[in-house]
Amino acid sequence: MTSTISRPVVAVAGATGHLGRHVASAFLSPRFNNQFSDVIILSRNESSPDSLQNSGKYTARKYDENNLVEALRGVQILVNTVGPSGHSFKEKLLQALPHTDIQVYFPSEFGVDHYVHDFVHLEWDTKKKHYALAQKLIPDTKICRVFCGLFIEDSIGPWFGFDTKNGRYESVGSARSPISFTALEDVGRVVASLATLARNEIPDTVHIGGDTRSFLEIAEIMKDGGAGQIDVSETPLEEYKEEVTVKASWDPAPYLRFLMGENKINHSAGALGNDNTLVNPNGDLWTWKNLTDLARETSGKPWGEFPWPPA
Repeated sequence: MTSTISRPVVAVAGATGHLGRHVASAFLSPRFNNQFSDVIILSRNESSPDSLQNSGKYTARKYDENNLVEALRGVQILVNTVGPSGHSFKEKLLQALPHTDIQVYFPSEFGVDHYVHDFVHLEWDTKKKHYALAQKLIPDTKICRVFCGLFIEDSIGPWFGFDTKNGRYESVGSARSPISFTALEDVGRVVASLATLARNEIPDTVHIGGDTRSFLEIAEIMKDGGAGQIDVSETPLEEYKEEVTVKASWDPAPYLRFLMGENKINHSAGALGNDNTLVNPNGDLWTWKNLTDLARETSGKPWGEFPWPPA
């Protein structure tokens, strides 16, 4: 990471959460574990997460709002994977960083690049405020924002217009607009790979896409995976966007639907950019999970049995 720290100590906050457990597992995998002198798993519970049993070496530390500086003692890299319900805690964590030895900070991003948005959204605006505060509080710390698009495992479902049960897909805007997806496990590997780089080699912003496909392409992939016939339709983008953005909300799903059509979740070289080769040169470190893999795992109908809309 630096000329003076060849095997830094990394800590993962929120390591038992939906994404955090995959990030922690990546740091504990044989590919990355020996490149760090220790991996600190920060948890609000005394016991170690069951998902990390029989993994690589790590140290579990209990942390809360009152012991954050002590919990980060000896840590050079902090990965913040605390979820959307923990904004107050994330700010307290950030306030503690000037009193630590943290040299590299990965804030809790890992989704879409909301810095290209032209509307108000409560969740993403809170993340913007967190980043602005981080720049003010820790100006000498490398801050790396990682944007991975949509999670493959969570996205091909009716909340985003993919009615996999009934074979009907509805795109907001063009069904040919490319959309970038990354598997949770691969997001973890991306962060672990970035953390092995020298500090001056870590970019301020990273865009990743494990697979980039349009609605029409996804329909063909799922059809080949066993879904049968899938009908793809389009709904007018501007009308939909105007209706959704008229009132501020914490719910990202309807916003993400029109962002797909606006080409703003397209992490390709000609769009928002793509840093896949930085973290996984030539695909030598791991094989990216793609939508064909998801189709194979789900017979072309991911979330097909999920009740929608929720009761």
